[in-house]
Amino acid sequence: MSSVAARLTSFVQALRANALRVGPAETVDAAQVLAVLGLADRERLREGLAAALLRAHGQRSVFDATFDLYFPSRVGEPEVAQRREELTVEELREQLAAALAAGDSAAMAQLAALAVGALGAFGQAPDAPGTPGAGGWSAHQTLDRLRPQILLARVLAALREGRGGARPSELTERIEPDEIRRRIEAFRTLVATEARRRSAELRGTDEIARRAVAPSVEQIDFLFAGREQLAELRRAVRPLSRKLATRLAAHRRRAARGRIDVRRTVRRSLGTGGVPLRPAYRRRRPQRPELVLLCDVSSSVAGFSDFTMLLVQALREEFSRVRVFAFVNRIDEVTELLGPGGGDPGELARRILAEATVLGYHPYSDYGSALGEFLERYREAVGPRSSVLILGDARNNNRDPNLPALRQLARQSRRVHWLNPEPPASWSTGDSAALAYAGVVAMHPCRNARQLGELITRLLPL
Repeated sequence: MSSVAARLTSFVQALRANALRVGPAETVDAAQVLAVLGLADRERLREGLAAALLRAHGQRSVFDATFDLYFPSRVGEPEVAQRREELTVEELREQLAAALAAGDSAAMAQLAALAVGALGAFGQAPDAPGTPGAGGWSAHQTLDRLRPQILLARVLAALREGRGGARPSELTERIEPDEIRRRIEAFRTLVATEARRRSAELRGTDEIARRAVAPSVEQIDFLFAGREQLAELRRAVRPLSRKLATRLAAHRRRAARGRIDVRRTVRRSLGTGGVPLRPAYRRRRPQRPELVLLCDVSSSVAGFSDFTMLLVQALREEFSRVRVFAFVNRIDEVTELLGPGGGDPGELARRILAEATVLGYHPYSDYGSALGEFLERYREAVGPRSSVLILGDARNNNRDPNLPALRQLARQSRRVHWLNPEPPASWSTGDSAALAYAGVVAMHPCRNARQLGELITRLLPL
């Protein structure tokens, strides 16, 4: 039992290393779940530990990948993988197409193990081809060679053939392709799980858990997010906005109480012999602030600005007014593009570039020109109640940063905060003007959705 306890402890430490907030209380709950459920039913144990350890949206993918490492479905090479030399890539595809058409998850799991064994080894020892040497097992290499995504048409043809060539209903014709894509994605996940499991046996579970588990959506780095990760971030806007709205509302309620008025409290205490039973407060009347966003939408930070604009728009009920401006080297208002009828969030960046005037005679970022144009055209957008958020990496392509314009903006508004998706160590490198701008307004590193949520809650006035 001590080895099981040690495995659970290592599992919890791996979750913490991947930025999941798991405390001692959750760990004790997980130990009780493990004692009750045991190890006989792996999937039931997975659900029990998830219920005990997870507390936030978007953590399940990290949990599942880490669980599969510390509580693997098998140890060593599966028996089915012994046949890897008997099948060609095309034969693997044929078997996979049949399993996808049938929706046979057990067959897909076997084929995932077979595919990783046959196609996924890298850094092979010269005297033992087919086994990993100093390298390991690669899901990317396996999927690149197998290319399961090309099987969609073949699987749909097999399904039609199974119906005797009869044309499916309109509803079935729409649903079937999406269902097959879902099964292909499930197979890709099985391949990734198998490759991590084998690599963990080779290099150590803790090492692979630290390096090979993809971060949760809130930990995805804006600057390095791929297309699929950006889509996942956009899907996370609504849940994150609800959480932030609740947090902001609670913060506003607490602030409304104000500070204790010592003089009035002492006067009240005279009736109770000097005991301050009824504290008196200096009441505040908090007002919802106006928010102005200035967003760099150049390619280097487009994902960061895109996500932040969508998040702020989802939080618009928490502010009396929200105005959003986008720029590359010219600036234009894009508030209407973010409205409730603004269309597909995934098309936001393309629509801004197509419909707003954000580019001048060159395609490179110019913060100085954008700040100057903002004061010329939209000075009235900023007033004593306005909080301004500037989003961008401050890489000005060695042009004039126009610090006087930023100083004027800071004097005219209630406060200005600059959110920079680059780490502070990069602010003094290359063509970055971040340190110059940070001398005028507060600049904060903001690399992922979790940091963004914390900054919005902490920085915005009540």
